[in-house]
Amino acid sequence: MALSAVSANKAELLAIANAVATEKMIDKAIVIEAMEDAIQRAARSRYGAENDIRAKLDGTTGDLRLWRVVEVVEQVDDYFKQVNLKEAEKLQKGAVVGDYIVDPLPPIEFGRIAAQAAKQVIFQKVRDAERDRQFEEFKDRMGEIITGVVKRVEFGHVVVDLGRAEGVIRRDAQIPREVVRVNDRIRSLILNVRRENRGPQIFLSRAHPDFMKKLFAQEVPEIYDGIIEIKAAARDPGSRAKIGVISHDSSIDPVGACVGMKGSRVQAVVQEMQGEKIDIIPWSPDIATFVVNALQPASVSRVVIDEEEERIEVVVPDDQLSLAIGRRGQNVRLASQLTGKAIDILTEADASEKRQKEFAERTEMFQTELDVDETLAQLLVAEGFGALEEVAYVEVQEIASIEGFDEDLAVELQSRATEALERREEANRELRRGMGVADELAALPHLNEAMLVTLGKAGILTLDDLADLATDELVQKKRQEQRRRAESDNKRPEDKGGVLGEYGLSDEQGNEIIMAARAHWFEDEQA
Repeated sequence: MALSAVSANKAELLAIANAVATEKMIDKAIVIEAMEDAIQRAARSRYGAENDIRAKLDGTTGDLRLWRVVEVVEQVDDYFKQVNLKEAEKLQKGAVVGDYIVDPLPPIEFGRIAAQAAKQVIFQKVRDAERDRQFEEFKDRMGEIITGVVKRVEFGHVVVDLGRAEGVIRRDAQIPREVVRVNDRIRSLILNVRRENRGPQIFLSRAHPDFMKKLFAQEVPEIYDGIIEIKAAARDPGSRAKIGVISHDSSIDPVGACVGMKGSRVQAVVQEMQGEKIDIIPWSPDIATFVVNALQPASVSRVVIDEEEERIEVVVPDDQLSLAIGRRGQNVRLASQLTGKAIDILTEADASEKRQKEFAERTEMFQTELDVDETLAQLLVAEGFGALEEVAYVEVQEIASIEGFDEDLAVELQSRATEALERREEANRELRRGMGVADELAALPHLNEAMLVTLGKAGILTLDDLADLATDELVQKKRQEQRRRAESDNKRPEDKGGVLGEYGLSDEQGNEIIMAARAHWFEDEQA
C-alpha cells in the first residue's frame, strides 16, 4: 500500500480498498472500516487526542467526512467534548441541553509520521481480518485431506502452503524416513486448527490413522458411498498398518473391494504412505473373532477374554509365536490398537503351565482356608470356583450339585468360607489400624478392610487424603502390559492405574467414595 494512501483522492481511496480486499480475500467493508479508524487516529493526533473525532468514508463515492461529537451542557467543564447552549445554536438549530451534536471538521493534510501511523493501523486491521477469515475457513475442515506445496522445512517441521493459509506438519506427524523437499506437492490430513495470537495455526498429519482412512475413501468408491465402512485403523507410520472393514451389502466383499483389481486400490494408498504395508482385515462385532483376524497372518488356537480387566489372552501354536508377536512386537501392538484391548500372547505350553499353576494355587488356598482335603478342594476349582467369596455367596444348590457333594456339605463349606472371610477382614482391620488409617474411612461406601490396607500403603490415612483424589486416581484399572516383546519394549514402565485399581470398582462407585469423603468439607462450611 502506498505511503500516501490515506491522503489520496476519492478514486485512489476506493481503488486501494478494492485492491486490498481482493488481494487478501476479505470483505471490502473491513478495509473501509480500517481506513476510517486510521483517519480518526490521525485526526486526533492533529486536533488533540481528547476530542471524540469520527470519520466516515463512503464505500461507493469515496466521500470522506470528518467531525467532532460534543455534548450540549449549561456550564462547560471539558472544552474538548462539551459546548454551551449559545455555541451549540451556531452548530445546530434547536439544540437543547443534553443533546450530542456534530461539529464538522475540515479535511486534514497528513504529514509523513501521521501517514505512516495510519498505514500501520490499516495493515493491522487487515491482518486481523485475514487471520479471522483463515480460521473461519479451516476450523470446520478438520479431518479432511488437503493438498499443498512444501514452502520450507524448519527444525524438522514441514511448513506447507495451502493457498490461502499455511499449515505445519510437525516432526511427530510425519512418516519416518520420508524425504520432503521445498516445492514438493504433498497431501496431508487437517488434524487441528487453533486460534492463536500470531494467527490461526493449522496442524497437519501424514502419520495419523485417519489419514489412511481418508485415502481409502478417495480410492474406494464403496467406502465413500458408505457401503463399506472402516470400523478401526492402527498404524506404525512408514512400516505397517491394519484396518478393520465391514460391508453393509452382503453381496460385496469388503476386503476385496479395498484391495481392488490386482491390488490397484490398496497400492495407490501404499504409494502415498511411502510403501507402508497394509493388512486389510474383516471386522467382526464378536471381539474374539476380530482378535483372531487382527493377528493375521499368525494362526490362533484359542482366545480367552477377561472382560473385567479389558484384556485378552491369545494362545498360539509354538511355531506361530514369533509371527503373532511380529518384529519388535509390531503385529500384536497393532492388533491391540485395532481392537482396543490389551492382548497377551501365550504358547500352548505357556497356557498349560499357567492353568496348572492357577489350579494348584486355588486348590492350596481352599485347603488352607476351608480346612478340606486336596480332592475336595480340586473338585471346587474344577467346577470354576476361584475365590472364597464365590463359595460364600452363591446359591447352596450350586455347590450341592457338584458330583459327590450334598446339601449338608455345601452349607458347611459356605459357613467355613464366611468364617475365613471374617478372619481375613479382622486381620486386615488390625493391619489397617496399625498403619494409622482412620476409622472414618471404614464407614465410607464400597470400601472393605483390604482396600483400606491398600490405601494405607499408598499413604492415604485420613478423609482429607482421600477427598483430594480424583476418581481415576482412585479406581482406574491397572493395565500391566505382559505381552512378549523385543527387549527394548519390555523395559517400558507399567501403567500403575488407580490406588484401588485392582479391586474392579466402577467410576460411579469411585465418585460415591470420594464425594462421601468430601462431605465433611461442606458440613464445616455450613457450621
